[in-house]
Amino acid sequence: MTVKFMLLVSRQGKIRLTKWFTSDWTVKEKAKTVKDISQTVLSRKTKMCNVLEYKDFKVVYRRYASLFFIAGTDLDDNELLTLEIIHRYVEVLDKWFMNVCELDIIFNYQQAYMIIDELLIGGELQESSKRSVINTLKRMEETEKAEQAAT
Repeated sequence: MTVKFMLLVSRQGKIRLTKWFTSDWTVKEKAKTVKDISQTVLSRKTKMCNVLEYKDFKVVYRRYASLFFIAGTDLDDNELLTLEIIHRYVEVLDKWFMNVCELDIIFNYQQAYMIIDELLIGGELQESSKRSVINTLKRMEETEKAEQAAT
């Protein structure tokens, strides 16, 4: 199970977060892929399936409030597992920000990236425990505050 990329897109089509787990993409390919996938996902009706194929990979997405969480995976990967990874990311965001909203991600994008880095490494799920991820983030935050106080 390898996630190739993760995108967060608003209902208006604004890209809120992009995370690429493989380095075999050029900047031009990334931009075209983000544009094509976000347009495709945004144009789909709510009753349609959350899985679609795009080029040589599978796109799995889920809408939470005003954001679409989109993941690109290999064609033979399990869609339900990908949906579970997306849901786990949303749960951790929700717990960290205490009822997360789009503005939390906009103004605290570094923390959103830290959370995804704790959950997924190289596109593979590394930590499935919400509590463990939150505790690691708290320790990182405490260390950062201690370093700032020391300077």
